[in-house]
Amino acid sequence: MIHLDTTFLVDLLREQSRGTVGPASVWLEGQPDEELGISVFVACELFNGAERSTQPERESAKVQAICDALHLVVPDRAFAPAYGRLLADLQRRGEPVATMDLLIATACVQADEPLVTRNLRHFQRIPGLRLLSY
Repeated sequence: MIHLDTTFLVDLLREQSRGTVGPASVWLEGQPDEELGISVFVACELFNGAERSTQPERESAKVQAICDALHLVVPDRAFAPAYGRLLADLQRRGEPVATMDLLIATACVQADEPLVTRNLRHFQRIPGLRLLSY
């Protein structure tokens, strides 16, 4: 499975609302046989953005449609220790990462699955995380 980051899905939603084909749409078209998923933390970020929009009901419906179309990855018992190890490693190296980004990355590292993002700078410091850009 390939995990999709919030940046990818926001770009995809914007491309769809404009009726244009952009980098996210092109990347998605090139992955016909891949299972795609999002962590529950990506879903949280998307719903937060929808609620903060000028049309929260309409935007939340779009987010829900995306969540329904993708595999939703939820944490299991092994998630917290994996998160703790990654956070401690980053703290020892003096390389802070935003909490939500680390939660999203932990889901990928734990499953040994890549993350598609436009935000390479935020994620590239996380050990064991495989990144794909578009």
